[in-house]
Amino acid sequence: MEQLKITLTKSPIGYNVKQKRTIAALGLRRLHQTVLQPDSPPIRGMIRRVSHLLMVERVTVEGAPNASA
Repeated sequence: MEQLKITLTKSPIGYNVKQKRTIAALGLRRLHQTVLQPDSPPIRGMIRRVSHLLMVERVTVEGAPNASA
């Protein structure tokens, strides 16, 4: 299963409230914190809105149920 490894690399201080809420909705609270989120269109849209604050990597999680099976 494809997932996205999202790391907050820049502080959202000084950016508007919508961007701060998007960071919180992704599950990020602290600088340099990393979370795994499923690779889905809504998550991709949120990442696109705050891409200047994030570093994103695509990872494959072993042992996760495969959607095509």
